[in-house]
Amino acid sequence: MGPWGLPLLVATLAGCVFPARGCVICDPKVREALNSLEADYLPGHLEANHQKKVMEKIKQAVEDFKDLPIDEDSYMGVVDEATLEKASWSLLKDMKRITDSDAKGELFVKEMLWMLHLAKNTFASYAAQFQKEAFCPNKCGLMLQPLIWCSTCQKQVHACRKSKNCGKREVKVHQMEDMILDCELNWHKISQGLTDYSFYRVWKNNSETLVSRGKEPILTKTMVRPKDAVLPKRIQEEIPSPNTETQDETALGEVAVDLPHTTVEPQTPKPEQLLRRRLFGVLIWGLVVLTVCVLIA
Repeated sequence: MGPWGLPLLVATLAGCVFPARGCVICDPKVREALNSLEADYLPGHLEANHQKKVMEKIKQAVEDFKDLPIDEDSYMGVVDEATLEKASWSLLKDMKRITDSDAKGELFVKEMLWMLHLAKNTFASYAAQFQKEAFCPNKCGLMLQPLIWCSTCQKQVHACRKSKNCGKREVKVHQMEDMILDCELNWHKISQGLTDYSFYRVWKNNSETLVSRGKEPILTKTMVRPKDAVLPKRIQEEIPSPNTETQDETALGEVAVDLPHTTVEPQTPKPEQLLRRRLFGVLIWGLVVLTVCVLIA
């Protein structure tokens, strides 16, 4: 939130002149359950002269859910729909547990008021969790978050303003491959009124050129080239299959590269050729020895 966001929100909450109401009672299901408790359950479980006073205490206890200290880390007087739904469901479950037990008279009053005390603590924990994790979750930019104001039960859109600088992302891609730019942040889907995404190319002189604008957060540039400031073309490794005979063998993991000159690799003679050469050599030496002996004789 920007430097003015929190003080303005606190001032607005402090300056509300609407009748005070608790966040949980903003849920129509909770109001319906309280009306049913007064009209259907109390007449058969509590003396008539105590019903009105007890019902006033119950309603006041529910409305007192709002009486939590305003704190930036725990409660700001607002919640989102998910937090309200979770707190309401917990309260309705506990109310049904008491009515299903068929408690009557003083026992009913004690159990109901104690349950509401615990339910308020439960609501406080839900509100603190929302404040820490879900209230204005954007780390940068502008997020429009729909919130429920506990003092009025009104649903309004709150502007969460943060720094415009969302940091940098480095995307490395090789030449002739596709470059994919994804600008979606985790809070974009829950932001209300998000319009479009704009992609700009920033030049060396810091000037900008609009490349694309639309609803999609992803921009794909196919077959990038050196002028797009990418890595050199990736060298593809080709490993011959075991059934293919090759004259030049490349060790596994190495890449074959064509050189500008031709190299002739020596070939190992076959066994038949070696035997033939050796016999020929023995014959030559035999002729030489025979010739020498004849000359001496």
